[in-house]
Amino acid sequence: MLTLPGLAAHPGVRIVAAFDPRPDAAQQFSRAYAARAFSDLRTMLAASDIDAVYIASPHEFHAEQCLDALQAGKHVLVEKPMAINLREAGRMAEAALAAGRVLMVGPSHGLDAPVIRAAELIRSGELGRIRLVTALNFTDFLYRPRRPSELDDSSGGGVVFSQGAHQIDVVRRLVGQPIASIRSTTGVWDPARKAQGAYTAFLAFEGGAAATLTYSGYAHFDSDQLVGNINELGRPKAAGGYGEARRRLADAGATGEAALKQSRMYGLASAASPPAHDLLHHEHFGFLLASCERADLRLFPDRIEISSNTEQRDDVLKPPAAPRYDAIDAFIRAALGGEQPVQDAGWGVETVACCEAIVQSAALEREVTIDEIFQASELSRSNFNGAR
Repeated sequence: MLTLPGLAAHPGVRIVAAFDPRPDAAQQFSRAYAARAFSDLRTMLAASDIDAVYIASPHEFHAEQCLDALQAGKHVLVEKPMAINLREAGRMAEAALAAGRVLMVGPSHGLDAPVIRAAELIRSGELGRIRLVTALNFTDFLYRPRRPSELDDSSGGGVVFSQGAHQIDVVRRLVGQPIASIRSTTGVWDPARKAQGAYTAFLAFEGGAAATLTYSGYAHFDSDQLVGNINELGRPKAAGGYGEARRRLADAGATGEAALKQSRMYGLASAASPPAHDLLHHEHFGFLLASCERADLRLFPDRIEISSNTEQRDDVLKPPAAPRYDAIDAFIRAALGGEQPVQDAGWGVETVACCEAIVQSAALEREVTIDEIFQASELSRSNFNGAR
């Protein structure tokens, strides 16, 4: 729903097929794109005119579907989180290497234009070394309509894998150094929604930088207020929407959540993809402040606010060409033989390891090193080259 408009808008993409087990979705896709719709993934992957696939299925299916696609010789863009555990992520990265195909993880907010631009400013050295990143996001994530697996931590549900993957990608992109260790706390505060709904984490990077991450999906404070009331997808928020997610869920009742979820999915008349060409703002992931030795960078959906030793100024960004265009463009260039994307398979493996570290640190009530997480999964961190 969210990435399809960007794929359709990119001149390097020709949409030729889709797999979906739901007849309504298959029929709508065929009508919209004059393309084939398959009810079986492996049958679609056998088609010789398909060069690459985008996997946007529920998290627990990513690994198996990605392995099938790589075995069929396709390049793969797989939604975050890459997988629901580190062993699966490792298998996916190893399969991409063996197949000689591009495996990119995303779209992720680490590829939002404000993050990319801030990372460029930090790498230039003019602001001094990066020392600290503060990332905050308070949303209604847990009260949007959910499938049972989305509220099951063992299936990659809850906020750590679903949303922590974004925040981790963002701070890794800004700092540009491997994460050494994580100390965290997670929260399960609603007996009716038993997945982890909040976390706060302290990330120590090699080289001395640090980041603090806080995320709550409990639908109380809305941190979009801190970025001009622009929502995560880069669109202005309507006034008077406070508590809307909780109200809709309460109105649906215990038996109506599945129908409410279905009504938001591709293939339903009530579920329309957002327009591709009317965006004035980039996507974002809450409040972000990067502190360097000689300046602080505050990221907004349309600019970087730079507060230096002597002045405060804005680095204004052009509006996006289409939703998630930068991520799609990076994937296409890599598949056509260009440079590997930053968020390649090794990067995705490292992010999954960091998500596991948040969970493990909270459970053990102590700091956990990323090397420990790899060792527990019987994987060598150095094999994946994603710690950069």
